[in-house]
This record gives sequence, structure tokens and C-alpha cells, in this order.
Amino acid sequence: MPRKFFRKVMPNIDKVREVRAFAMFGDSLFHPSLWHLNRRSAAGGVAVGLFCGLIPGPLQMIAAGLACLFFRVNLPVALVTTLYTNPLTIVPLYLIAYELGSFVLRSTATHPVTTPPEIDWAHAGQWVRAMGEWAIGLGPPLAFGVLLLACLLATIGYILVRTLWSAHLRHAWHRRRRAASARSDQAGLS
Repeated sequence: MPRKFFRKVMPNIDKVREVRAFAMFGDSLFHPSLWHLNRRSAAGGVAVGLFCGLIPGPLQMIAAGLACLFFRVNLPVALVTTLYTNPLTIVPLYLIAYELGSFVLRSTATHPVTTPPEIDWAHAGQWVRAMGEWAIGLGPPLAFGVLLLACLLATIGYILVRTLWSAHLRHAWHRRRRAASARSDQAGLS
């Protein structure tokens, strides 16, 4: 099931090759391991996407793409996985990261965490700038916490995908084995 599902939603490598903008990457973008779908490549793609998803701004997908080139894991899975962060989820994730960083660094801030800026869709540029200033104001606990949270999410994602994929394969193998046994039992009765 995982492979069938991913194959339906993944772009065709031949169609991607036709995009002229990707010609500047040469053949490195089309290395087979970046597009091959198996337990390791999918789990690695999820881990890369979860890690790079916490990088601020539009650098998430660029960083995920470069990490996929380096680690040779599934590129489309990694790029899609970075989308777990968005204007609605980034503030809670950064607050969790701040708390994690404060706990690990044993930071005893005398001032409470300021409230993050409200999302203003009409003035998105100003909101992004205000978000950046808010994040910088949280200092080292946030920076260290984001790194720790990214590592934690990547590890959990990798292990979870590998475990679920293996469980699915074991279940499918047992199902095929039972079906084969039932067929041989019916053939023996005939």
C-alpha cells in the first residue's frame, strides 16, 4: 500500500526532466535514489522534510532538496513533508522549541515569553517581519530548541515510517501466505 499510494502522487521523473529550469542541476537531480521509493528512501525523505520544515521562510524546500542530494533519499517525499509548517503551525512549533530549549539550557528568563504577532493576511510582509523579530527576541533557547525539535521530529518520523512500512509488508506477506495455503488446501481436497 505505501508504495502504491506514493507512486500515484509522485511526479513522473520523465516529466520533471522536461522542465528546462532543472537543466542547470545536470544529472545530479535525476539520480535514481532521489526518485526510487522504498523503506529507506521514504523514511529518509520524511526525516529530511521534518528537519528542514523548521527552517524559517522559503529556505525549507531548498534546504530539503540539498539534503536529499547529499543523503540520496526520496526528493518528492522530503519536499512535501516540509509543508507541515505553515503560518498556522509555526507559532506553536516555535513555542514548543522555545520551551524545549529553555529546559535543556536551564534558562531562567525573568521575563515571560511575549505573545506572538497575530496573523495579518492583508499585510503578510509586515507579519513575517514581526514574526522574525518575535523569534529573535526569544534568543538562544529558541535557536537551540528549534535544532533539538528538528532532530527529534526527524528521528521520530524516520523510525515511524520504517516501522509502519515494515508492519505493512509483514501483514501483506502473511496475507499472501494464508491465501497460498488456502489454495493448496483446496487443491488437495479436489
